[in-house]
Amino acid sequence: MDDGDGTRSRKVTLKDVAQLAGVSVATASKALNGRANVHPDTRRRVVETAERLAFTPNTLAQNLLSGQSGTVGLVTNDLEGRFSIPILMGAEDAFGAGKTSIFLCDAREDPIRESYHLQALLGRRVDGLIIVGSRTDPRPPVPDVPVPVVYVYAPSENPADLSFVPDNVGAGRQAAEHLITLGRRRIAHIAGDPTYAAARDRVQGVDEAMAAAGLELVDGHAAHGTWSESWGRAATRTVLDRSPDVDAIVCGSDQIARGVLDTLRDLGRDVPRDVSVVSFDNWEILATGARPQLTSVDMSFERLGRRAAQAIFDAMDGKTASGVHTEPCRLVVRGSSLEGA
Repeated sequence: MDDGDGTRSRKVTLKDVAQLAGVSVATASKALNGRANVHPDTRRRVVETAERLAFTPNTLAQNLLSGQSGTVGLVTNDLEGRFSIPILMGAEDAFGAGKTSIFLCDAREDPIRESYHLQALLGRRVDGLIIVGSRTDPRPPVPDVPVPVVYVYAPSENPADLSFVPDNVGAGRQAAEHLITLGRRRIAHIAGDPTYAAARDRVQGVDEAMAAAGLELVDGHAAHGTWSESWGRAATRTVLDRSPDVDAIVCGSDQIARGVLDTLRDLGRDVPRDVSVVSFDNWEILATGARPQLTSVDMSFERLGRRAAQAIFDAMDGKTASGVHTEPCRLVVRGSSLEGA
């Protein structure tokens, strides 16, 4: 602060901000850190006061006083970062720039490595843990820990835990309904690995939409295989050999869809004029790099990350929740299903 004669006085403190804003120190701290239970008018008054006083918080001191470290651990089993990176981005958005930092650790589907990372993160006194799976099948919960834990993508087997997962059944319905709305009636479904819950759930959603429209899939059922372009290529040839009049294909993932598009092009089938193609995941590097670009159902990973981060904040404020919360997905329409898209 400037005394008016060009000399500098002591540094502005949180107490100064609180006094001038007419609130308690605790309320001022919550307002400046984006915490809950602060009226919007109060938050605005505190922020404006802090800006007017050029207040710079001492983060270390705040954390020591609050008993919090300002850090959260994110342990992932997603080797490629396809799920964990957008989830991380969503969590960082919710935590706020510079207010909470995230330590990212890759467990590589190894329980021993995961246990090591958990102990290391707890040793750093993280305020919470976000556990990200590589598939949507339920997973064993982590051992009891002294901080809030939220599971993302792979739900905990313990119903007392809090988990956020994408609505893969709804995603399947969206994909099939989109094709039906386009007037497609001879629809095939080249699905992924049936040992994955995501593959089974997407098949269920597609089947429900087809039944609601009074339609049936070509061959009467989905064809299951690996999550790969090679499976997409092989399955497409089989489908077209059996049913040359197919006019749409639902693909279990963007990887499968890339193989489907390759084979349709090799066989002289125009996409989307002759055959419309829809897939899942909206993995941008695959979806936008395809020819034509893929219509794909986005799993809303960033939204899952934001929900997880907010749940950590809520738990730190004493508001706990449990159960598996299913988040809606969204269809991103591109040129593989609709001309001119």
